[in-house]
Amino acid sequence: MEWIRPDSPDYDDARKLFNAMIDRRPAVIAKCSDPGEVAEALRYAHNHNLDVAVRSGGHSVAGMSTNDDGLVIDVRPMKSISVDPDAKTATAGAGLTWGEFDRATQQYGLAVTGGRASTTGVSGFTLGGGSGWLERSYGFACDNLLSVDLVTASGDRVTASRDENPELFWALHGGGGNFGVATSLTFQLHDLGPSVVAGLMLFPGDDAPDLSRAYRQIALEAPDAVGTALVYLTAPPEEFVPEEMVGKLAVGMAYIYAGDLEAGEEHAKPFKDLGPSVDLVSPMGYADFQCMIDDPPDLYNYWSADYHDELSDAALDLLVDSAQRLPGPHSQQLVARWGGAVGGPAAANTPLQHRGASWVSHPFGLSETREGGQEAKAWVKQFRQDIAPYTTGGVWLNFIGDEGQDRIMAAYGEQNYRRLSLVKGEFDPDNVFRGNQNILPAER
Repeated sequence: MEWIRPDSPDYDDARKLFNAMIDRRPAVIAKCSDPGEVAEALRYAHNHNLDVAVRSGGHSVAGMSTNDDGLVIDVRPMKSISVDPDAKTATAGAGLTWGEFDRATQQYGLAVTGGRASTTGVSGFTLGGGSGWLERSYGFACDNLLSVDLVTASGDRVTASRDENPELFWALHGGGGNFGVATSLTFQLHDLGPSVVAGLMLFPGDDAPDLSRAYRQIALEAPDAVGTALVYLTAPPEEFVPEEMVGKLAVGMAYIYAGDLEAGEEHAKPFKDLGPSVDLVSPMGYADFQCMIDDPPDLYNYWSADYHDELSDAALDLLVDSAQRLPGPHSQQLVARWGGAVGGPAAANTPLQHRGASWVSHPFGLSETREGGQEAKAWVKQFRQDIAPYTTGGVWLNFIGDEGQDRIMAAYGEQNYRRLSLVKGEFDPDNVFRGNQNILPAER
């Protein structure tokens, strides 16, 4: 195991997260290569009375992958992946990113719902639920879990599955890192790729009101195999973007069809008939599509999210109005189509509430400066206040910053939260793992 301290030459690189807004200085970072080293790091934290954080991909916008003056368990060295093409399963080390995972499984034409950004860590993403482009076909990432290996706060190694520690297994379907340090996760995979019909389309921002309404109808009528989102953004200075659009508000559409190429082309046609200025939707590698909207690192980030049973004209007008006030060229306003397997039978086997929602709105406030980041945060908060009358009250915790205990309760509902609290009390009664969207342990 590698111990990295403030006087280590690679300390600043090791403590750096995706979100530049987070600038914390742990007392020690333990780079762990196996479960035994994780247990050793936990003993060290206990013996030295240090708070514990767990870091994999480091994409937590709230900075829950680190702390000040505590110990960070960094599982990034756990990069193993084993794919069984006959059983269509994959066992992934907790330090793997989705880009690495996808490249490995796509060698066999297999996939599972993964992060929309390829640099997102597999473990934190999945334990928080795991919302991605394939969710309407295959459910969330957590819905495809077969087992999880954990190291608990006491240093014990446990496996959670339907047959072994089933209540813990249920809690790991969206309960986050509250119950231990995941060291490996085994998934059921699905036939997909290596080529799919997927990509992005771009439309002028002046068309946003009418385009949003047309998109809503097409997306509602699309089959479950279509994964799609509408993104309001500033057109970037890329070669494929017409010069007259660069730097102005644009409306993007992301599209993927989880099936054969001919059907993918057919179901893309209603979107293409809207007349995009840029059309990049075509047969392409699934793993390549998974990288298409990777956000650049080193930006100051603040995000949030809300669920919607429907997108009324008034709600769409608010989305467009908010997009017309984007705080800087990196911020985006996204609304993704849910439905399909998101609200299917698997939903009853997770603690996550409001899975029957049809849409999720997801404002991204991004800036190159800390001052701009604060302006972006204010923009996100204002949007959430404005859109509140059109939401279900539910929330996806992986999509938000540190918004308080009420929002955590809203993600699970009172009954599921109580059940999660009982599991927490069994496996982490002293709340060692509290640097997260924290579930308080039930009193013993």
